[in-house]
Amino acid sequence: MSRSSRLALDRRTLLATAAAGAAAGLGSGLGLTAGTATAGQPATARAVPGARPLAPRGTAATPSVSGTTLEAVSAPRGDGSGEGYLRLERGAAWQRVVRTELASASGGREDRRTALASFVQFTDLHIVDVQHPLRYEYLRTETSSAWRPQEALSVAGAVSLVERVNGLKGGPATGAPLSFVVTTGDNTDNNSRAELEWFLTVMSGGRITPNTGDPRRYEGVQNSGLKLYWHPDDTLRDDDKALGFPALDGFLQAAIREVNSPGLTLPWYSTVGNHDLLPGGCYASGDSFFGEFSVGGRKLMELASEKEGEQLWKTVKEGGDPKGELFRELLRSRKREMRPVTADEKRAPFTREEYLRAHLRPEFRGAGPVGHGYTEESVAEDRLYYTFRISEDVVGISLDTTRPDGHFEGRVGTEQLRWLERQLRRHEDGYVLLFSHHTSSTTPEGGPEVVDLLRRNPHVLAWINGHSHKNAITPRETFWEISTASHIDFPQLARIVEVTDNKDGTLSLFTSLVESAAPHGTDFEDLSQTGLAALYRELSFNAPGARDTLAGEPGDRNTELLLPKR
Repeated sequence: MSRSSRLALDRRTLLATAAAGAAAGLGSGLGLTAGTATAGQPATARAVPGARPLAPRGTAATPSVSGTTLEAVSAPRGDGSGEGYLRLERGAAWQRVVRTELASASGGREDRRTALASFVQFTDLHIVDVQHPLRYEYLRTETSSAWRPQEALSVAGAVSLVERVNGLKGGPATGAPLSFVVTTGDNTDNNSRAELEWFLTVMSGGRITPNTGDPRRYEGVQNSGLKLYWHPDDTLRDDDKALGFPALDGFLQAAIREVNSPGLTLPWYSTVGNHDLLPGGCYASGDSFFGEFSVGGRKLMELASEKEGEQLWKTVKEGGDPKGELFRELLRSRKREMRPVTADEKRAPFTREEYLRAHLRPEFRGAGPVGHGYTEESVAEDRLYYTFRISEDVVGISLDTTRPDGHFEGRVGTEQLRWLERQLRRHEDGYVLLFSHHTSSTTPEGGPEVVDLLRRNPHVLAWINGHSHKNAITPRETFWEISTASHIDFPQLARIVEVTDNKDGTLSLFTSLVESAAPHGTDFEDLSQTGLAALYRELSFNAPGARDTLAGEPGDRNTELLLPKR
């Protein structure tokens, strides 16, 4: 029986149980309440206009797979065939797969190749304020993404990922120094100011207290007494404990305890996703009702009617309520059923301008560059897409595929598409890598046009994205589309990308996945920052209803992707 079959918790079950070579340089406040996070001192790396080469061509350290899934991967103990909650341990590595759909692989290329670029992709971190009043955890009966048992540990998990990247010795295929990290959206979960400050501090360094509302205690669904949610600190026989989830005394207090992030030692660039700019990841921004509800003192934690949940989720999936009218009516009609929580202005939604200005704040500079891709011109033009220099040979282009009018699917409008076409012409003498949150298939408006445009520009090597929470690598005639799993659902991964010239008329893109630095196994007695990061991964593996296909096939993980040199 598969893990998904063993752990699936459908609606009826739930209801029944009730710095080297850095590419730098492209680069008032958001008004967040002090005390939520304290950023560390800016790193010594300077952000300057232009870019430096990754390293002298042809030179690199000895490649090392240490810290990557080419060395080991978290896996269930034994053969993984047990029932209920499964513990994780260090498992067998994922091997590299050579893919030749777009070009043939010649022998001896490993002795000739030189590195053109080497960097890391983060995607779908989903830094979560789990106590936010606007969250719809009660839709867990409809979708596992509405609430996850691991979510309260998202900050500790993200910091552990930063620690992993800081410890990498270089590209595992070439040994070339990693030059930067790029996020591809859904950095936050619910368009919350607190979440945005936590994300920026995770990336740039500093102290974070992942708690809103009452500073002394947790106030949310996990101490609500409702069997629908895992209550780690309680003797309640909730639905998750019925599946084997543990009782962990002190878990909730540990989850809201201060976390310290060293910040990335590499420069980093930011791409925006739908969960960053839209309440709930799908509703139009700027709604005054949602803004007031977010900072208020009432929270809905359960629905009396199964039908209400079905209708709401069906409408969300179909994109039939982009302005959230049905959602507003549900909240207005359930005031008497809401529970009191401590009001908090830090939970307020942020605007596009506030998102941009937050990236420009001095305390979030970290290893640079200032603005992490965004500039004062970005603010003036209300533009969340930009270009940046990756290396002497390669340019990066970051798109904005979000829809301010609401919907979790992506869109690339005519203006941005024309801008992209101009950028591709401008950089046709080198190579281009495109970054966005949404995939081509989840961008029905403009996605096919982007694919067609990239095919007409064979100097584009790859379109790198996220959103689907699944590893998938697809040949697109002249380029590769590389989608990477999230860091909230299992397997929690980031991806190293290395670009090489094989000196035989071909190029290679090496993709190598990495987990966080947390131990593969967990100790239920260890509620330290490191112990919580390990638990974050293990809980995500066991999350009821979670998809067990997100790792993708071997050819979607650690790969060498061949391309003809043009």
